[in-house]
Amino acid sequence: MCALIFSMCLLSACGNKTKAGIIVAGSTSVQPFAEALAEEYMHLNPGTLIDIQGGGSSAGVMAAKSDTANVGMSSRELTTEEKSLWYVEIAKDGLAVIIHPKNPIANLTMEQIRGIYTAEISNWGELGGSNSSIHVITREEGSGTRSAFESLVMGGAEITPKAMVQDSNGAVRQLVEDDPAAIGFISLGLVNDKVKALEMEGIAASRENIINGSYRLSRPFLFVTHTEPEGDTKKFIDFTLSAEGQRLLAAEGLITTGKES
Repeated sequence: MCALIFSMCLLSACGNKTKAGIIVAGSTSVQPFAEALAEEYMHLNPGTLIDIQGGGSSAGVMAAKSDTANVGMSSRELTTEEKSLWYVEIAKDGLAVIIHPKNPIANLTMEQIRGIYTAEISNWGELGGSNSSIHVITREEGSGTRSAFESLVMGGAEITPKAMVQDSNGAVRQLVEDDPAAIGFISLGLVNDKVKALEMEGIAASRENIINGSYRLSRPFLFVTHTEPEGDTKKFIDFTLSAEGQRLLAAEGLITTGKES
């Protein structure tokens, strides 16, 4: 029975592609969904091995370009230069701004969130909450989640250097779970009942509101390859885009193309 390899190594430290199997590397936002796809695909195709690795969106695109990985994962739009690679959107994801469930704040404006992340607003009391310092959590440079947040929320303003930097959505979520004064941002598909997703200007962070365009924080999840995929790599990507693959992604909380219906 084949086993799925969940590898979190940095791409620079990983070996080259093996002759057997498929390496999928990059965005830690896409990673858990790629793991779910790979597990199902290997169940349906015994003997196939898919190795899922993290490293971040920029590292994933670089891995695809250098052929270090068969497939790169990106949770941000590609740059003009990167669009020379082959790529496909496998789903859309909402970006959720999260706080601890005990925090009474339920709704913030884009301007207020930007103010928190520039440190112009530093106390929850300024927003109608308790008199406590705001503990700002962000993702690392090169993260697709951070790139999307900067593009969608920050409007060119710099995230405060006082923010605590984490290297995955899971780490951000864990810090917010543990700290009633914390705020962070993660993939909407990874929100659980241990954190609270803030409404944005009165609009809930939900699949329906992303589809109808009222919730403005959304981004693409991309698979990227050096050239048009072939062989086993193409078969895996085709499965991801099939009705079955899209149903799986929708069940995991992503916004899909509609092929799952």
